[in-house]
Amino acid sequence: MQILRRDSLHRGGFAGLRETRLIVDNKIGGKNDTWNGLGSFIYLADARFLPQGETHMHPHRELDVITVMLEGRIEHQGSMENGKSMQANQVQAQRAGGEGFVHNEINPDLDENRMLQIWALPETAGEPASYKFYDLKKDKMVRVYGGNKSQNVTLDSHTIIEVGLLSKNNNVTQEGEFIAYITCGEGILNGVEVKDGDLVRDEDLDFTALSDDVHLSLIYLNTVNEQRSI
Repeated sequence: MQILRRDSLHRGGFAGLRETRLIVDNKIGGKNDTWNGLGSFIYLADARFLPQGETHMHPHRELDVITVMLEGRIEHQGSMENGKSMQANQVQAQRAGGEGFVHNEINPDLDENRMLQIWALPETAGEPASYKFYDLKKDKMVRVYGGNKSQNVTLDSHTIIEVGLLSKNNNVTQEGEFIAYITCGEGILNGVEVKDGDLVRDEDLDFTALSDDVHLSLIYLNTVNEQRSI
């Protein structure tokens, strides 16, 4: 088991955003203090907007951008779903594809918020831009990315991303290689106590929450793309 602790890393950011980057894959210029991803998953940042902070409008192309809201809310502006609002325990997934999109994420409040920013590379170039939105469900792992092309609930990929909002004593298992990020609580992962800000890479996940409202973000590969949960 490998564990990377968020608070051991430099905290940076841009515009109205402050973030700690834990995954910056070599494919996009990662350095020794961050990890490579898994499959198409190439980037993970634990971020907070300053009060009324924003990223300002900027473009993406041939990139999938997944945002997991942990605290507070953001307002989404851009070429897809302009004006949509997100709050804690919701997730949006945006595919830029070959068409591309522009967006700006804004904290409308006078308090900081918190979110996870996850990037993945699409497996097929030139796809149309696409937008997906999810509500987390208590004590369920909700698939927010990955699946086969025959379904339209999630953006297709062999790399699977699931997010769970877990009560105390809730257990999650997953076979094979995985990367997991724990936020907003603590738990036991493969026999080791982990807490908010711990990133783990290992084989065959067995996680039990030790507190209520623990967020578990789980990334793994699935060659058959069977949809465990929606």
